[in-house]
Amino acid sequence: MVLLLTAWLTACATPRAAAPGEAAWNGRLALRVDNDPPQSFSAGFDLRGSAQTGELQLTSPLGTTLATVLWSPQGAELRQGGQITQRSSLDELTTELGGTTLPVGALFEWLQGQAGSASGWQVDLARHAEGRITARRTSPPPTAELRIVFEP
Repeated sequence: MVLLLTAWLTACATPRAAAPGEAAWNGRLALRVDNDPPQSFSAGFDLRGSAQTGELQLTSPLGTTLATVLWSPQGAELRQGGQITQRSSLDELTTELGGTTLPVGALFEWLQGQAGSASGWQVDLARHAEGRITARRTSPPPTAELRIVFEP
């Protein structure tokens, strides 16, 4: 995912509005994966839905859509630059694209201030009230760090 999401697209898009009662957050995130060579990525984000069914839109600092990830119990897809990549699960999609499973489902709990579980990830919610979350994964390799800044 890190490699594919670095492409800049030319069209801007407005994230869809959250439905009444639907969880929704936005902010910035940064991901570092200690592969050989190390990879890093940062973007704005709009996250809507739940761990079971949702949408994550990643944007450039100017608001240009870099990619949109959609998931449901039926599978997951990445929409980027007119291309669509589909897989049977969100974990399968993020592992294939970024070399590591990203805890997208756990983000919903973390953003609510709950230390939800994500295999191999340890979350630090000490600064959650300030709108800051850090999560690290040390096992299995490669190690990774995810930093999130959001509006609490």
